[in-house]
Amino acid sequence: MSTCFDRAAIDQIEKRNRANLINSLAGYKSANLLGTVNAQGQSNLALMTSVFHIGANPPLVGVLFRPHSVPRHSLENIIEQGEYTLNMVTRDIYQQAHQSSARYPREQSEFTAIGLDEEYSDTCKAPYVAQSPVKTGLKLVETQTLAVNDTVLVVGEIVELHIEDALIGDDGQLDLNAANAVAISGLDEYHSARSLARLGYAKP
Repeated sequence: MSTCFDRAAIDQIEKRNRANLINSLAGYKSANLLGTVNAQGQSNLALMTSVFHIGANPPLVGVLFRPHSVPRHSLENIIEQGEYTLNMVTRDIYQQAHQSSARYPREQSEFTAIGLDEEYSDTCKAPYVAQSPVKTGLKLVETQTLAVNDTVLVVGEIVELHIEDALIGDDGQLDLNAANAVAISGLDEYHSARSLARLGYAKP
């Protein structure tokens, strides 16, 4: 047995339940901590699940932000400074990562609030999460506000990678199992995924 929801029925679902349902339809999503810093040197850390691959040459990554109708510290720092980091969330830090989604005041660093350590490089001015085994430094390429709902698409070019050696396969594939990478479904359910298989290049 299954239930069919037409557009009118979807609108009638209680607001929080509707958000949970629609957010979980996409299935498993990657969990990333986005690190930024403002001009005053105040660091910021935010959990992001709308992160996706755009291209490999040049290496581009997209991040989707909620509408900029209220203060968005991470988004504002990216626009101001032009640099940011993405840090893989693992089983060891997923609870701290989730806590970073709380609405801390601008003057309080989420790094300090949730107990994760800042790490910096000579290439990227934004902070990395020291405890993450896969760290990506990016520079802002462009932003687009989507007319359909005012969400903001941020496109960044990868300028630096910090990856533990044991996680990179001979063919360049990242071993997410060995990294203990965590996935998210919906708004707040965390999963530890396991690989089924790697299949060959599909041909007719």
